[in-house]
Amino acid sequence: MGKDYALMIKPVGSACDLRCSYCYYLPVQISKGRMSHETAETLIRNAVASANGPVLSFVWHGGEPTLAGIDFYKDVLEIQKKYLPEGWECWNNLQTNGYGLNEEWCSFLSENHFDVGISLDGTKETHDRQRRSAAGEETYGKIAEHVRLLEQAGIRPDLLCTVNSVTVRQPVQVYESLRDLGTGWIQFIPVVNRAADGGLAPESVDPEAYGDFLCTIFNRWLYHDLGRVNVQLFVELANMIAGEPASLCWLRERCGDVPVVEADGKVYACDHFVRKDHCIGDIDAPLDELLDNDKQRAFGDGKKDGLTGQCRTCPYLHLCNGGCPKDRFGLSRDGEQGHNILCPGLIQLFRVADRPLHRLVELNGKGYTREEIRAALRKEEQELWSGVGRNDPCPCGSGKKAKKCCLPRRP
Repeated sequence: MGKDYALMIKPVGSACDLRCSYCYYLPVQISKGRMSHETAETLIRNAVASANGPVLSFVWHGGEPTLAGIDFYKDVLEIQKKYLPEGWECWNNLQTNGYGLNEEWCSFLSENHFDVGISLDGTKETHDRQRRSAAGEETYGKIAEHVRLLEQAGIRPDLLCTVNSVTVRQPVQVYESLRDLGTGWIQFIPVVNRAADGGLAPESVDPEAYGDFLCTIFNRWLYHDLGRVNVQLFVELANMIAGEPASLCWLRERCGDVPVVEADGKVYACDHFVRKDHCIGDIDAPLDELLDNDKQRAFGDGKKDGLTGQCRTCPYLHLCNGGCPKDRFGLSRDGEQGHNILCPGLIQLFRVADRPLHRLVELNGKGYTREEIRAALRKEEQELWSGVGRNDPCPCGSGKKAKKCCLPRRP
């Protein structure tokens, strides 16, 4: 019996041609060198044998996966064809920093139906402050040009932007810069790195500022850009409210179905736990057995079992399920250890987004167009704010004065 999962594969390990200021992965160096043909073939053969089908997901990640070279991926495609049963297909996704792309890469990716994600930290200023090349050069201009090359080749790449100590200060500029590239899909990924003392490292996003960032962008998106651009977290929350299962792993009740395969064939529990103590085996073993072994089951169940008391009684538990385990090094309001450090920011977003997203789902179910939904939600929000003064309680229910909460973001 197969198992549903997505494989994240690191064909060159942590090797990268950028030196991002907040990178947690480059120093890891669990494996070195490029994945061999033999390892790739064993991986793909076992993935097919262990899957339910008829679609298998392969996410090629890094480090920087383009450093493996085009010939590596040509080889991968041949191996996939060799082992796929009739009627099955592979979904290949390349998550790249975009720096090494060119016309040849873009044509290859388009001809072979790869989905592509590009890491781009908002504006030229915010990006170049943190995402320099290995030689110390600015990279925004080159990567933005490569986004356009992908679009010319028929690929609309997902744009992945980190929310860190720099980007969090400019939510409108960061969002609009990404939106205006016209790819149609944006992801915001918080940088949460631990300092030596156990707290947040300086490059990490402040939890409260993270909430302000998300809420500001949510209002811009919902009341002006709904239907024109998708922001992953907001779309995901709307889908969950509509009764669909979460596709983002950190929003699910349990972890463990997005294993990572390093270049040497070792398999790890998760992208954020590529450590020896979270190695669950190697790709010589059937992947479905690895994902169902005691160690991996304990890792997956630990997400729910490790919830703090505050999480268990939270009205928004169904939306985040305590968040990503890697972020659980804060204190709950009762002083319990193991609470999600980003909780204040996430609660701020859920409080602001819950009502309008429920209405969005309701109106969508009635067949309203995106333009009609935007107009209806904007009108309802304006009515909600009618008569609310600067010093009155904020309508979002935070308990703060309006001027210190949502007033600057109202539509």
